[in-house]
Amino acid sequence: MQKIILASASPRRKQLLELAKLSFEVIASNAEEVLDPKLLPEEMAESLATHKALSVFESLSAQKNNVVVIGADTIVACDKTILGKPADASEAFEMLSLLSGKTHKVITGICLIKKNKSIKFHVTTTVTFSKLTREQKEFYIAHDKPFDKAGGYAIQEWIGIVGIEKIEGDYYNVMGLPVHRLLTELDRFI
Repeated sequence: MQKIILASASPRRKQLLELAKLSFEVIASNAEEVLDPKLLPEEMAESLATHKALSVFESLSAQKNNVVVIGADTIVACDKTILGKPADASEAFEMLSLLSGKTHKVITGICLIKKNKSIKFHVTTTVTFSKLTREQKEFYIAHDKPFDKAGGYAIQEWIGIVGIEKIEGDYYNVMGLPVHRLLTELDRFI
């Protein structure tokens, strides 16, 4: 039996895999998240996921024979701008202002690594925000602290309820992990 390791400190990714009843453990990756502007958003998400998975896989030394490492990274792309995690309230406000009244893409790159084999893929979901008021943006930033979330928001929080008009694609992808596709790929991979 292969031991599965999630190379992520994200509480949302951990929660989603627990909801899927997957047996796994978490080892947070220490790989630096560097956005390469030469890459397409989909390539960037896959590249970041690969760096995370590889970082954890290489740290395992003797355990590598029976381990599958899952790396994941989610980015938000709007108007040819890549939105990572906001550094502060001002940056979160700017991100929400950019997303307000527009449709954007949420792209999660996934990398699966085991001894002598790896695959990577991505899932894209489109999200449309209604026009957000200044008060809505300020309220959300003050109450939900979106500083660890790509694009400065989480769909499952207040802003998703009051601000998102529609999504096309995998809801859980917007939370940070396209669980259905991951489980399908994982089943083939193991």
